[in-house]
Amino acid sequence: MPHPPVSIVVPTYKEAENIPILTQRVFDALRAAKIIGELVFVDDNSRDGTPEVVAELAKNHAVRLITRTDERGLSSAVVRGFVEANYDLLVCMDADLSHPPESLPALMAPVVTGDADFVIGSRYTVGGKTKEDWGFLRQINSSVATLLARPLTTASDPMAGFFCLRRETLRAAEQAGLNPIGYKIGLEILIKARCRRVREIPIEFSDRMHGKSKLTIRQQLEYLLHLWRLYRFRWPALFPMLTVASLAVAAIAIWRIMRG
Repeated sequence: MPHPPVSIVVPTYKEAENIPILTQRVFDALRAAKIIGELVFVDDNSRDGTPEVVAELAKNHAVRLITRTDERGLSSAVVRGFVEANYDLLVCMDADLSHPPESLPALMAPVVTGDADFVIGSRYTVGGKTKEDWGFLRQINSSVATLLARPLTTASDPMAGFFCLRRETLRAAEQAGLNPIGYKIGLEILIKARCRRVREIPIEFSDRMHGKSKLTIRQQLEYLLHLWRLYRFRWPALFPMLTVASLAVAAIAIWRIMRG
């Protein structure tokens, strides 16, 4: 049975240096696995030469660019890319080369075989890891953010931006009312689509190759608002009590991390 074609959506903002490297590695991985696919970049009007870079790559690869001038934000960019994707098998990944394109076939496999509704490329499942040069503060930020989301899902890395799903799963989430905010759209789709068969495949998460991180204090605050909405969606009656419990868990986690 042939592998279904895949649309890989990559949100970008000032990632022109990384795009050619990512494109080559993505299509090398797809070609080696005999998978047909397209690469869809959704750019928030970077003004860094991204259109020219993608136009040049399009001469030899199935890549295209969606440029947004009236909207901003990683989550809404991913949704836009999914909606305009040509294929029903969907993947999201970052542009900064922190997610290994070589893991794409393994990421897609459980969805293709029907063994999972949602598959995460995970740093924290057995076999997954992060590069040793990942900063201490980033580790704290990731650990606390993950703990805050833990009551919503049993996934070890629910914050991952490297994930795979079918269009029907996206539609289920849209019917429940997607409200993309911040930078963790995968978690929202997983919760709103009520995915029960969630799988994680181990990856080695790397630091970005070029450019600067887009994570800001504003995005972290938006993440807290995002969680607040998801808690309310999942447990409307128990929401106040769960909010207090989650804050307590976060405080304990920070205390334990600081004590080593």
